[in-house]
This record gives sequence, structure tokens and C-alpha cells, in this order.
Amino acid sequence: MSVDLTMIKNIAHLARIALNEKEAQCMSGELTAILGLVEQLDEVDVTNVEPITSIMPMILRMREDVVTDGSRTEDIVVNAPVVEKGFFLVPKVIE
Repeated sequence: MSVDLTMIKNIAHLARIALNEKEAQCMSGELTAILGLVEQLDEVDVTNVEPITSIMPMILRMREDVVTDGSRTEDIVVNAPVVEKGFFLVPKVIE
């Protein structure tokens, strides 16, 4: 896949990067080379390769999913400017 100057300038605009013509030309070649390497990965046959999340075999430790308040309400709201019944009070922002 070839990346032209128009595409480079559009990408630079979206990324809010200022590029002059020389830098855009350089980026065009570099991005074309990178995309060429990515296209080579499509040629690799991975039909019998099992997906992995880690190179080391591991078993995830599971815990029971229980909803709690953390029993630390006082610690959480201690620095709040205004608190009522354990909840933060904030000014109304929508009329």
C-alpha cells in the first residue's frame, strides 16, 4: 500500500502535527515501508496456532464478585468540602 502526500497531510491534520513538504515526503516513504511490513504479516499461516495471552502458563485467581461499600465512607469523604449522609454534595450545573 502506498501512502501519498494527501493522505500524509490528512493524517498530520487529524493528529495536529505540523509537517512541511520535506517532512511529509519523508513520512510518506516511512509509512509506506511500515505498511508493507504489516502486509507481509498477512501471508503468515496461523491456522493451527493457538492464541495466547502470556508465554508462561498461568491460572487466574478468581474471587467471588460481591458488591460492597468498602466500609471506608468516612475516609473517602473526609476531604470533601460538603458532605451529607456519606455523599458528596456538588453545586447544580444544569438549569
